[in-house]
Amino acid sequence: MRLTVLGSAASYPDAGRACAGHLVRTDDTAVLLDCGNGVLSNLGKVMDPLELDAVFITHEHVDHFADIYALQSALRYAPDGPMPPVPLYVPAGLFSRIGAVLSERGRTELAEAFVVHEMLESDTIVVGDLTVRPFEVHHVEPTYALVVMDEAGILCYTSDTAPDERVVTAAHGADVLLAEATLPAEYQGKVAHMTAGEAAELAVRADVSTLVLTHLWPSVDRASAAHEAREIFNGRVIVADELFDLTFP
Repeated sequence: MRLTVLGSAASYPDAGRACAGHLVRTDDTAVLLDCGNGVLSNLGKVMDPLELDAVFITHEHVDHFADIYALQSALRYAPDGPMPPVPLYVPAGLFSRIGAVLSERGRTELAEAFVVHEMLESDTIVVGDLTVRPFEVHHVEPTYALVVMDEAGILCYTSDTAPDERVVTAAHGADVLLAEATLPAEYQGKVAHMTAGEAAELAVRADVSTLVLTHLWPSVDRASAAHEAREIFNGRVIVADELFDLTFP
């Protein structure tokens, strides 16, 4: 399994970055976990966006789905004509809200670009040789952490979440924990997000081997975030950067 970070910033991208977007691939399958602002441009640097097998949107915040409009245009206006619709997995009701800002024609074209599936926590979703399981976590309702598995490895992407037992359950036993670390330490507990230290505590409790910190607020010092995490977690700690690539296990 191969993880490529396409966007590592929270809420808005600082210079040279993009918002939430993470590509998971095997030799035969490619799925996109979130599609925030700037993600499609970075996706085009590593693969043809028209070759995606599925897209997952974890929750309703715009920094996690803004580039779905750009992806729709890429699919609809491909050089050889409209592409077959791509499976799009979203929380209940989100696709209608994404389309609400569009004209009637725009909503029709958006619907033609995707085959929409509304996720539930009990789902087991098979895409090629990957299996994806959503776990509801504590952020806006609903928000899903995504556990992605193949025959050899397990990745848990926390999406946005406060630290609690639900995200521990989702992450337990993963080879790679791709964890949000939005907050500077002084904001711990003030909103439903994690600090780097809390992400590291999650990595310890979930018994993972590698922690990748992502979804960092632009003002967070990334070197300090790495240091904060390493003070708590003894495994490998990586701070996500755009186009960072990790093959595992």
